[in-house]
Amino acid sequence: MAASATPPSADSLCVAVAASGGRDSTALLYATARAAQALGLRVLALHVHHGLLPEADAWVEHLRRQCADWSGQGLPVTLRWCRLDGSPKRGESIEAWARRGRYAALARMACEEEASLVLLAHHRRDQAETFMLQALRGSGMAGLAAMPKQIVRDGVLWARPWLQQPSEAVEVYVHSHGLSFVQDPSNDDLSFARNRLRHHVMPALTAAFAHTEQALCAAARQAQQARECLQALAELDLAKVEEGSALRLPALEMFPVARRVNVLRHWLGQRCGRGPSESLLQRLVQELPGDSPAQWTVGGHVLRRYRGLLRCEPACSASILLNASRQQAISVAEAGCYHLSGWGGSLRVKPVAEAGVALSRLQDCCLRERSGGEQFQRSPHSIPRSLKKQYQAEGVPSWQRGGPLLWHGDALLFVPGLGIDARLWAPPGTPQFALEWVSDTAG
Repeated sequence: MAASATPPSADSLCVAVAASGGRDSTALLYATARAAQALGLRVLALHVHHGLLPEADAWVEHLRRQCADWSGQGLPVTLRWCRLDGSPKRGESIEAWARRGRYAALARMACEEEASLVLLAHHRRDQAETFMLQALRGSGMAGLAAMPKQIVRDGVLWARPWLQQPSEAVEVYVHSHGLSFVQDPSNDDLSFARNRLRHHVMPALTAAFAHTEQALCAAARQAQQARECLQALAELDLAKVEEGSALRLPALEMFPVARRVNVLRHWLGQRCGRGPSESLLQRLVQELPGDSPAQWTVGGHVLRRYRGLLRCEPACSASILLNASRQQAISVAEAGCYHLSGWGGSLRVKPVAEAGVALSRLQDCCLRERSGGEQFQRSPHSIPRSLKKQYQAEGVPSWQRGGPLLWHGDALLFVPGLGIDARLWAPPGTPQFALEWVSDTAG
């Protein structure tokens, strides 16, 4: 067998292989090293020590000796490894924790070694198992698409050159070249879902249907194509309903339910870094129509409906303003960004042509919490009104009304979400500055 992935450009000079020390990654590492020898490339074996099994130290030593032996034979391969720290979060499976930590560690080591391509040794049986597991979990197209042949993530191109090769071909390659590899005892642990599938389900399926692996992999490829089509449609639909970082709900509700779900799944995946659950999507379709303010929790984010718009923002700590000092002196001498740790955000000061304040007024100011009864004048020709009425008139959502008020003596100078009080605007043609409050939780 040969590594069939497209070789990296000549200026990268390095290709990495994720090496566990097991049969499949050993075969891929050796095949890659042989191909790289003719191309003048350096091969990097990347190994992650999970710290879960007592044999793990011996696996590192095995890889060290193996890479040294191959290097002595003229193969351009070196080992780089690291050990995972920490432990699974509450409710997180060991499999998920190890997978997340492993890929993060591989990406970090690859970037540090300036390897833009990382090869993974998954083959056809791995792909078939992944499709089956995702189907049994009730996954949508993203899950059924299983493992992509190649994908760019974290600045690295991840490629699986043997994804269509049968496991038997890897076995033949290993024996024909006399390659030694380690045995992971956890592969026989039936407490893991993949092992139960591998040892009990797949053999029975293959005995009943000889082309099980090929059929499941074909289904995964079709799911990948369907997913790409759904993503393209979501981008087109998103352009019709997006307003800044929010969604216009009346426009969204014009779509059929399936397209609404598709847009929400795509948009939330972008905003939250991961796709939402199907149960949440179905709930949103039912509950989003309406006029009153409402909110939903999505992992570490909050969805908020307000005045026909749906926003997705990081969930802020409710204690930020409660723990803030009730009064704090501040003096601004120049434009810039002033972080106010006690208030959970920063005050940005920048020069403007109009509707700003003279720099002299920003010296010897005071930050205070909103206490009620404050009056704010929006423009020179308007009248002062309560902050509540001004917020309502400007459509500022309640969750964006946090942050301290800035006072100059007894005069209210600046209000987050509203700006500078018009009674303190600098005369036209004079140097002046605008203020902006930015919460630490702003996304």
